[in-house]
Amino acid sequence: MDLSGLENRIYKATSNIDFGRKGFATRGKEQKGRIAYEKGIADALSAFKEAQLSSDPKLIFLAEYYFLSQELAFCHKSDKAAFNSLTKAIQSLDDAFRALKVVENSVDYRVAEETYPRSKDYRVKGFPKDAFHIACSSHRTRLKNNLSSIGVDPIEKFLLEQRRLNLTTAQNSYVKRQKIALE
Repeated sequence: MDLSGLENRIYKATSNIDFGRKGFATRGKEQKGRIAYEKGIADALSAFKEAQLSSDPKLIFLAEYYFLSQELAFCHKSDKAAFNSLTKAIQSLDDAFRALKVVENSVDYRVAEETYPRSKDYRVKGFPKDAFHIACSSHRTRLKNNLSSIGVDPIEKFLLEQRRLNLTTAQNSYVKRQKIALE
């Protein structure tokens, strides 16, 4: 999957979702808003499914990163809760990208692995629970909370659930990379 193409698809999808949400609340634009919203959801869902099929944790996280960045760009500054949540999620993904870079260098990762406690509380399938795992866990919780929010459109729930599935796929692929790095 082409990264710039993925970024462009996510940008267009989030733009349509945002336009659609705003259209719902504007008299006379409800129909156009609904059409844009549904198209945005469908396009985003397609992009996230393609990312999941790649099983590449970097690609999956890039799709999520692009989506969150666009949501943050469209977020009204007065919506402090959403603004703070999106900012923290993006920061968490930034940390995960650093962890992914380190795991790709097995020598560095072996040294870093020694700094993690052996307790199962700090391990995922026996491997260090580093920034990548923490990002997956916290973002999955964030998406789960969004899924259980009142008023979420049923078609948007499909997108939220796909994004949660992507995080599980990314985390499983990352564990495989950890295993290779520590062999």
